[in-house]
Amino acid sequence: MSGTVCLTFDFDAMSLWMARGMSSPGPLSRGEFGAVAMPRLLRLLSEHELPSTFYTPGHTAETYPDLVRRIADEGHELALHGYCHEPVSTLTRGEERDVMHRSADLLEHLTERRPVGNRTPSWDFTEHTVDLALELGLRYDSSLMGHDYLPYSARTGDRWPADAPYHFGHTTELLEIPVSWTLDDYPALEYVRTPQVVMPGLRRPGDVFANWLDDVRYMLSECHDGVCVLTFHPQVMGRGHRMLALRQLVDDLRSMDVTFARMDEVSESWRQGRHRS
Repeated sequence: MSGTVCLTFDFDAMSLWMARGMSSPGPLSRGEFGAVAMPRLLRLLSEHELPSTFYTPGHTAETYPDLVRRIADEGHELALHGYCHEPVSTLTRGEERDVMHRSADLLEHLTERRPVGNRTPSWDFTEHTVDLALELGLRYDSSLMGHDYLPYSARTGDRWPADAPYHFGHTTELLEIPVSWTLDDYPALEYVRTPQVVMPGLRRPGDVFANWLDDVRYMLSECHDGVCVLTFHPQVMGRGHRMLALRQLVDDLRSMDVTFARMDEVSESWRQGRHRS
C-alpha cells in the first residue's frame, strides 16, 4: 500500500513562551532560536525537494516577516496558528474570531496568498472553532485526533453530557487532517520547567523517530492511502544532533512507499474524491 507523509512545522518563535506567561529573557531567547533554525530547516527541505506546511502565529509573522516570505517563496504552505499562540479555550467567540481574521490578514499581506488551513495552538479547540474556520473560508483544520491516518469531516454541535451517551453533531465541509502528540517533537525532546510541572524531554531523537517510522510502516501495511502528519518546531528541531537525526529520518522515509505533500494539497485531493478507506 502507498501513503502520504506531511512534514509540518509550528514556527512559534517567542509566542510559545509568551502564551505560557514565561516572558522573561531566558524563555524568550529559546523562541528566538527558532529563527536561527529556520534557514537550516529550509535548506534541508530544499536539498530533498520536500514540500511542507508551516503553521505560523501572526506574532511570528510580524516579528520575522522576511523569514515568512522566504517560506512562501520556497514553495511551502503557510497556515494559521493563532496570533500569539493563545489557547483558544481561554477566548470568547469574538476574540477567537478576531485572532483568526487578524492572523489570516497578516499572512496574506506578507505572502499575497490567503491561508486555507488552521492548526490551533497546543491543539486546543472550542465549540466555535469549526464555524469560525468556515466563516473565514478555510478548507481544512489540523488540530484534532479522531483518527490516526484518515482525514475526516470536522463536526459542529457535539455534546457530551455526563449522564448520557456522547452526541455527535453534524459534519461540515471543513476537512480535519488528524494529528497526534505521539508524532510531535516538542513533548519528547524539549525540556520545560514551571512551578506546576516539569516536562523532562531531552530524549534521543533517533529513538523518537524510530517510533514515528514504525507508525508509518503500520499505516502502509494496514491503511490504504493513509496520511501521517509529523509535527516539528524549529526551536526544538534546529539543534545540531536533532538536525542530523532529521536528515536520517528523511532518508528513511524516502526509502518507503510514501509521497510527501503539503497539507493544503492533501485537503484538495480529498475534496477531489481521494479514496478514504
